[in-house]
Amino acid sequence: MTLAKRQFFSSPSLSAWLTMACVGVVLAGCGEKKADAPPPQGPMPVTVLDMQPQKVPTRVEVMGQAEGAREAEVRARVGGILLKRLYQEGEPVKAGQALFQIDRAPYEIAAAEARARAEQTAREVARLKGLAEAKAVAQKDYDDAVSANAMAQATLKQAELNLSWTTVTAPVAGVAGRAVKSEGNLISTADSLLTNVQQVNPAWVRFSLGEGDLAKFPARRVTAEAVQAVELVLPDGSVYPKRGKLNFVASNIDTTLGTQQLRAEFDNSEQLILPGQFVRVRLVTGERDGVFLVPQTAVAQGEQGARVMTVGADNKATPRPVQAGEWLGKDWVILGGLKAGDKVIIDNLIKLKPGMPVKPRAPGEAPAGGDKPAADGKKG
Repeated sequence: MTLAKRQFFSSPSLSAWLTMACVGVVLAGCGEKKADAPPPQGPMPVTVLDMQPQKVPTRVEVMGQAEGAREAEVRARVGGILLKRLYQEGEPVKAGQALFQIDRAPYEIAAAEARARAEQTAREVARLKGLAEAKAVAQKDYDDAVSANAMAQATLKQAELNLSWTTVTAPVAGVAGRAVKSEGNLISTADSLLTNVQQVNPAWVRFSLGEGDLAKFPARRVTAEAVQAVELVLPDGSVYPKRGKLNFVASNIDTTLGTQQLRAEFDNSEQLILPGQFVRVRLVTGERDGVFLVPQTAVAQGEQGARVMTVGADNKATPRPVQAGEWLGKDWVILGGLKAGDKVIIDNLIKLKPGMPVKPRAPGEAPAGGDKPAADGKKG
C-alpha cells in the first residue's frame, strides 16, 4: 500500500465519520424496532346477557313427512282411445269433476242395442202376462219371458254404466297430479292408471318417536292426553301459524325400529304444506320453570359437556360448565349451572381465554370510545 493510501485510511476525519455512521445505523434499527412494537392490550369488549330464570314449554321435536289426507288413484273403468284431458295438471279439482274423456262411440252403440233388447223383452212380458192370467199360455213361457226381461234390463244398466265411465271423474277433491296417459293412447283396464288426486286440506304429517323421546312421556309412550299442542316447523325454518292435533297414535312399538308411529293433522287451507315435504313436528307436553335461555352461539360443546363464558366479579372471562337441555328457537335451554344475575358472554368468544380481562356491555349498547382493544389496530 502506498504512503498516500495509508495516510487516507488513518486520518482522524475518516475514523470519526465511520464511527458516526455505525452509531446512526444502530440507532435507526432501534428506533424501527420500537415503532413496530405492539402497544399494550386493554380489556376485551364483550356483550353480556343478564341471566334471569324463565318459564318455557317442554316439548319433543322430531322429523316428519307431510302427505295428503287422501291420496286417490284415478283409473279408467273401461277401455278405449283417450280423446281429451279435461283438467289442468297440478291444479285443484272438485270431487266428481271430469278429468278425462274416453271415446264414447262404441259404448253408445252397445247401450242402444241393450236398450232395444230391454224394450223388446218388456213388451213380451206385458203381452204374455194377460194370456198367462187367462191360462191361454203355459206358465213356463211367461216365467221365461220375465227372466229374459230381467236379464235384458240388467244388460242395459251395465251398458249405460259403461257409457258413463267413459268420462273419468275425480273421486275426491284435491290437487290433480300429472297425467300418466296422453291423448290418443289406447286405455285398457289392465293398465288403467291415468293420474292421482291428493286431498291437501287437511294435511297429515307422519312421524315416529324413538326410545329417547318416548322416555320423556309417562309409561314411555305417547297418548293424546300427554300432548298439549302440536306445532310444525316448515322446511324454511318458519313455524306454521296453525297448530295441529294428533289423529293417530299406534298402540304398539315397532319391534324392528323400536319406535312408536304417530300422525298429526293440520289445517292447510292456504296449501303451505305440500305432500312429500320433510318438516319438523313439535309435541308440546307442558312447561318447565326456573330455566335460563342462552343463544346457541354462546354455548360451547366439548368432551366434558357444555359450557359458557361468564364475567366474574373482577371483570375477567370465567368458563362455566352448564347442563344444556333442548333448543328453543335460537336459544339453548340451560337446566343447570347458572343462577339469577350471572352475566353470560355472547360475542367475541373466539378471542377470549379464561382469565382474560373484559369490558362488558348490554346488548344494543353502543361501544365506548375506548372499548376496542389496542391490539386490534395500530396507532396513526
